[in-house]
Amino acid sequence: MTRRNHDLHGAAPDNSRTALLLIDVINDLDFPEGDRLLAHALPMAHRICALKQRCVDAGIPAVYVNDNFGRWQSNFHRQIEHCLEDGVRGREIALLLKPGEQDYFVLKPKHSGFYGTTLEILLESLGVQRLILTGMAGNICVLFTANDAYMRDYRLIIPSDCVASESEEDNGYALRQMQRFLKADIRPSTEIDLEQLPA
Repeated sequence: MTRRNHDLHGAAPDNSRTALLLIDVINDLDFPEGDRLLAHALPMAHRICALKQRCVDAGIPAVYVNDNFGRWQSNFHRQIEHCLEDGVRGREIALLLKPGEQDYFVLKPKHSGFYGTTLEILLESLGVQRLILTGMAGNICVLFTANDAYMRDYRLIIPSDCVASESEEDNGYALRQMQRFLKADIRPSTEIDLEQLPA
């Protein structure tokens, strides 16, 4: 995958073969199964937080790939503010994983981070060839994004401790499918040496 432009007119200053994707982590979890997902997602969020800091230290950019929740007039910053409000189910996760000024974001209308978004253009501009996928739900939006990434020839790392679904069974099945058919590395995040990733 070759880089056609040095940057997006200054909008994507980073240059990295690897990018960290945080999928749907800014989420109010306001749906009937939200409590079930939260039980798995909150421990996941702590691990993503640690992994993200390691990525920052290694010069790996973070890209928030977030659902627009069916609102075509949605705004990511407004979504963050909403999820940080008292009483919101996903508040603690949003507090842990609130984006920094250096982070990128892409709003998606459907399950895959690539469908109908600028994600592919951004990743090409950054020079990315490898993706670290994290977030929720592992058996839906992470899986759909991983499928589309694989078809675009990205190498995949999907740390098993950094994705969550409503049940451990669904999450485990999705991870095994991604490992088998998408050639994903699903080692836990603590076993990934970011400095030693192959070129």
